[in-house]
Amino acid sequence: MKKSVFTYAATMVLVLGLGACAKKKPKDDGDVAGDTTSQMQPTDVGATGTGQKIPELASVTFAYNSFTLGGSAKSALNRNAAWLKSNSSRAVQIEGHTDERGTTEYNLALGERRAGAVKDYLVGQGVGSSQLTTISYGEERPVNPGHDEGAWGENRRADFVSAQ
Repeated sequence: MKKSVFTYAATMVLVLGLGACAKKKPKDDGDVAGDTTSQMQPTDVGATGTGQKIPELASVTFAYNSFTLGGSAKSALNRNAAWLKSNSSRAVQIEGHTDERGTTEYNLALGERRAGAVKDYLVGQGVGSSQLTTISYGEERPVNPGHDEGAWGENRRADFVSAQ
């Protein structure tokens, strides 16, 4: 009896949760479902977001609506990992960025996932976790102000700056 009550409760939670997700309507031009008007601030995970770009560390770019690291990104991050391990006293902030498509909330979350994926990869390569912090700026700091696939491709990135 207890098992069937638990199974029923778990099923209801799952059904209700999926039902709530199904009510969102996709936005025509973006990465995200739903459209909101609230303004969010960059998500900050132990960082200030005020550092200078570190020229020795290569930025990495991402595919549309993705935080998966491709082969060229991993190659660049392997070089970055070697530099970071040689400069282990240097605190570094990883900034996650997106293109302009999608809502502010979605883009901040995607930028956070991108920065987190980069940090996780570097830690997996032996970089100390305490050396790295992450922040997401979403679409707020484009490197290319254009409104086409070329510009968007440049803006979907993770950058490395000095943590202060």
